[in-house]
Amino acid sequence: MPKKILKVGFDLDGVILYNPARIVRPIISIFKSNFLHKKGLKFYYPKSNWEKQIWRIFHWSSFITAPGLTDLVKLAQSGKIEAYIITARFDFLKNDFHSWIKKIKGEKFLKGYYHNIKNEQPHLFKEKMIKKLNLDIYVEDNWDIVNYLNKVTKKEIKQTKIFWIYNLIDKNTTYLNKFPYLKRAIEYINKLT
Repeated sequence: MPKKILKVGFDLDGVILYNPARIVRPIISIFKSNFLHKKGLKFYYPKSNWEKQIWRIFHWSSFITAPGLTDLVKLAQSGKIEAYIITARFDFLKNDFHSWIKKIKGEKFLKGYYHNIKNEQPHLFKEKMIKKLNLDIYVEDNWDIVNYLNKVTKKEIKQTKIFWIYNLIDKNTTYLNKFPYLKRAIEYINKLT
């Protein structure tokens, strides 16, 4: 009996695209929690034009594809998985998002690709898309989002496995499905097919 085709979603920045700036994310999270006393998961949405421009510049730090993208393309084209990109990039970043889809030739191996056109909170947008697409696995690099999605999917009848691409600062954090970069996650997913 043939194995089931896995439906696998991938974040863009820090997963499909290598982003060295993501190493500061845990530091920002600690700062927000300890110094700004921000509790709960809430992401800032830039409102003014200059804030949006700074946000665009910040996203330039995702400047090359991650090691393992070629392996992902082969795995998707083999028919063993259906691959999706689900990014929480806000709507004002749509041009750069679509530019990356063209650069990686996403139409040749992706079943679908989605960005946050309604500017929802990133974790809520990803939760909604994971449920809508009925994903078996979602690969994410933001620990706060991983933590949130892992808790939410455990409550669902069908549990989606949340895979985490961790960074150097987080390497000692205990988590079942964690990988240092995309290539290792793809190798593991390939074993599941």
